[in-house]
Amino acid sequence: MEEHSHGAGVPVDGAPGGLGRIEPLKAAAITRHAALLSVCVALVLIALKGWSWMTSGSVAMLSSLADSMLDLVASLFTYFAVRYAAAPPDREHRFGHGKAESFAGLFQAGLVAVSGGLIAVEAVRRLVDGRPVEHGASAIAVMVISIAITGALIWRQTAAMRQTGSVATAGDRAHYAADLLSNAVVIVGIAASAFLDWTWADALAGLFVAAWLAWGAWKVARQAADHLMDHELSDEHRERIRMLALEGGEVLGVHDLRTRAAGPFVHIQFHADLDPDLPLRRAHEIIVAAEARIRAEFQAADIIIHPDPVDSAEPHGHEYFAEGRTAAKD
Repeated sequence: MEEHSHGAGVPVDGAPGGLGRIEPLKAAAITRHAALLSVCVALVLIALKGWSWMTSGSVAMLSSLADSMLDLVASLFTYFAVRYAAAPPDREHRFGHGKAESFAGLFQAGLVAVSGGLIAVEAVRRLVDGRPVEHGASAIAVMVISIAITGALIWRQTAAMRQTGSVATAGDRAHYAADLLSNAVVIVGIAASAFLDWTWADALAGLFVAAWLAWGAWKVARQAADHLMDHELSDEHRERIRMLALEGGEVLGVHDLRTRAAGPFVHIQFHADLDPDLPLRRAHEIIVAAEARIRAEFQAADIIIHPDPVDSAEPHGHEYFAEGRTAAKD
């Protein structure tokens, strides 16, 4: 019997999450357009908030400006990472380039963490100095405009996600959605400092945004590290893969199931137990049918299935990776 491998080709129509409802090249174009739009939005927000910070001296506005500058870096990384990750496999990268997104994520997380630390230091200084915010009305107007622009971008990113199911677009959208909350906090801090003379409120808002950035950096870094370390898919997804393989009753068992994600793609491999008396052609048909069932729900999956004669296959493969070696069983 032979080992079968089918790549992530054209997805199956009607699949969840947008995948499979659109041509791959068109999906890539939509994803790039969404990333380019987020770059443009970040540039506009940087210009608005930079002017407002220079006129108001608000540390909360400074924190929001720094967040928008990081948004620009993140959006640029997303744009180029999406382009590179979508490049087809070559001789040096037979598994594709999907992990480029994970490297970009780690870099973004580092920038966000450093920025959060600098904002926290500035906020503590403002608490000590107690200097009030100037031009509070114009600063608030800038933040309201920022919220409106960010909301429009999120709406467009949501539409792109529904069309393509892009993981990169989903991450960028989540980051800008968090910005909506931080912008609202900045408005409260500026208003309290400028109109109620609560000089500490502006600094407190800056500290909140700094903490929010630190939490976001941790989540991005953890997700990127999971991808780079070939973390398994969730137990729910792994069980679904197993059930799809066994559907129909001709695959008698599944063992040595291994999964990992690389950017927008998923790699799945396992051994399938088959009737040892099956002709080779029939065994091939059963394996291909199992792949098709899995691909119907995991459109961006590269699948390798090794057929084994049930109850009579000799141990094979490197023993280091043998099932049952660790406490984590399939």
